[in-house]
Amino acid sequence: MSALKTFFNSPYTFWAILTLPAIPLALGLTSNDPEAVHQLLHPTGEFAARFMIIAMMITPLMMLFKGWRGPRWLMKRRRYLGVAAFIYAAAHTILYLVDEGAVAFTGSEISQFYIWTGWLAFLIFVPLAFTSTDGWVRKLGTRWKTLQRFTYGAAVLTLFHWAALHEWGGIGAALVHFVPLGALEAYRVSYNIKRRRLRAAAV
Repeated sequence: MSALKTFFNSPYTFWAILTLPAIPLALGLTSNDPEAVHQLLHPTGEFAARFMIIAMMITPLMMLFKGWRGPRWLMKRRRYLGVAAFIYAAAHTILYLVDEGAVAFTGSEISQFYIWTGWLAFLIFVPLAFTSTDGWVRKLGTRWKTLQRFTYGAAVLTLFHWAALHEWGGIGAALVHFVPLGALEAYRVSYNIKRRRLRAAAV
């Protein structure tokens, strides 16, 4: 049992799990299908959003299920989830640039709502991923948590980016993923407000 526990607690095991979705995606690139790159755009973007959402859900889940070890186990690996979200987002961006070519940099393309929201979300991800190491956490101190709050902005932009695809044809899939996160964040806010009121009343 201890060997099994050590196996699942290993960061290498967790990284292997996070890598699993990339295996069929990478194999898809080896096919002779001329549409292979285009077909991989959505899966890479979706997994980037999913890992970001899971990472953001951990804290409210810990507050909601105080006795459950699952969220606490994930909390120790939250940065891995964030980095994985960035890697899949980077793959999504690279595939988009390959698929669109020079068109990706034209004003008519960048001005589209679902395009610039995606770019902004990715640009927010860059410093968050870059400062995810222990060294940066120590260097930034309390400012690191302040920087991490920009994740909420990236989440909102990702929601708009996903929902606005194909003339808002992606809104159903986007809501399926983001509504649970929104509900948990609403619980988190109400919990914190209630806790502050109890502290104020005790004083």
